[in-house]
Parts: sequence; C-alpha cells; structure tokens
Amino acid sequence: MKPLFLLGPTASGKHDASILVAKAVGAEIISIDSMKVYREMDVGTAKPDAETMAAVPHHLISICDPSEIYSAGRFVTDARAAQADIEGRGKRAFFVGGTSLYYKTYVYGMFQGPSADPALREELNALGPATLHEELKRVDPVSAERIHPNDLKRLIRAVEVFRLTETPISAMQTHFDAPSIDGVTICLRRDKEDLEKRAKDRVRRMVSLGLLDEVKRLHANPAWSKEGRAAIGYREIIAVIEKRNDLRSAEREIVRNTMQFAKRQLQWFRSFNEAHFIDCGPRDSASEIASRILEIAKKSGG
Repeated sequence: MKPLFLLGPTASGKHDASILVAKAVGAEIISIDSMKVYREMDVGTAKPDAETMAAVPHHLISICDPSEIYSAGRFVTDARAAQADIEGRGKRAFFVGGTSLYYKTYVYGMFQGPSADPALREELNALGPATLHEELKRVDPVSAERIHPNDLKRLIRAVEVFRLTETPISAMQTHFDAPSIDGVTICLRRDKEDLEKRAKDRVRRMVSLGLLDEVKRLHANPAWSKEGRAAIGYREIIAVIEKRNDLRSAEREIVRNTMQFAKRQLQWFRSFNEAHFIDCGPRDSASEIASRILEIAKKSGG
C-alpha cells in the first residue's frame, strides 16, 4: 500500500477529513506539524483530543518538551520510524499536516549540508530574524526570497550553511527535483473568505478552550524555546500577558497572521507537482471531503 499524504493550510479542515479516511482504509496518522510535536502546547496547536486519538492512533504528537528545538532532520528520522512501525503491523501510514518543509524533506530527500555548529547557532539566534534575513539577502538572495523574515529556524540554518561553507544553501538543494517516495499526495484548499471564516472560528474555539491559561503556563517557564514563543497563536497571546495588547485585538492578529501563513503554505503546496488538489467549499462536510480523498487515492493506485 502506498502511503497517503494530506496537506493543506491551517484551518482548511484536514484533520476532520483525515479521521474518516483513516478509519476507512485502516490507517494510522503521522502528523506533519512542527508545533504539535511539543508537549504542553496543546490548545494553540489544535491537537486532537484524547477521544480522537483513541479512535485513530496518531504519531509525532507531544514527543518533545517545549524547551527543545525540533528540526526537519529529526522529523525525517521520527517519521521513518513511525512509518516502519505502522506498516510492520499491517496498517497504512497516513501523513497529515501543513508543515511544507517537513513534507518536502521527507518525500524529496534530506539536504546533506554541514553539521550544526552549536556555538555559531547560539550567535545567530541572538542576532534575531530581521538581522539574519538582511544578511541572507546579501549572501543568498534566492533563499532570502524563499524564507519568511520571521522564520527564525530556517534563517539560522541558511546563514549557518553559508558561513561554514561560503556556499549558498540554495545552490546545495538542487537535488530536490522529484519525489523519492512513491505515495499519493492530496492537498485541500479553500477560497480566502471561507478560510478566513474558519480561521476566526478556530481562534474563538481556542480561546474558549483556555488558550490564555496555556500560554501563561508556558510563558512562566524561562526554558520555553524562542521557536515556541514565536509561533502563531502564542506570540500574540504573550503580548496580552505582558499587557502590550488586549485579548480581542490579539484574536484579530492571530487570524491575520494565520491567513498570511496560509498564503505561504499554498505557495509551497503549488510547487509540489505530484499533489492532487481538492477545492473545498463552505458547505462541504468532512465526510464529503473524505470521499473525494478516497476517490483520488483509489485512482492513483493508493
């Protein structure tokens, strides 16, 4: 059986549909999400509840402490182990999420650059994303165009590679031309108005489920990573806790930032020629979307 991959921007309805698909094909879900890996970051990352995970096993959720730094390389290692475990038990691996870098690294191959330099990374981390992005524009404008100015983790790696090798990381990634895994990749998309409404509903639900209290607990831990603090849904609430903003304004900012992030996600997804796109409408139920996913998977030999 070919592994299935379901991509989509934040709030597109991936997870609800994936549960139905997983039940239909006897699959277990491997999360492709750079934030759901962290323990204690539950509400703000929209993790599935205990009942859902009891119905369909999930992997790579809550596997590291919020003080740790998780990477694409670690994701590849963990995802391979999860896939082998699932398929070894006669089940199907079903990858679901929206972290495009993790998907691309897993499916297209891992970039083999220089090993991380802890001392250099500490130095680069202290510079902050704005300074790093300006440096990257000078030494590797191709990567600077690809990497968002606030994506601290990818900025650090790109600048680190150049400083260690004097070669732009973009010049080293030309082997990412075609998938190396034979799977079926499907991507959900929605029009802007529909997605924004869903994003607003998602934020309201998070707040009602205790997002403010979750961020307060995390913020009180000085070891909480900068990556976690910078995540959408968390950095905006930190501003509320520090009395630099009010909750209602923060909610609006989360929606705005989510929509900007969704736009970047879709740009990535469109670059994957193997992806089959499903255009979802506001009246499409999770079961209808799941049926379309299953139809595509069947036609694609999956």
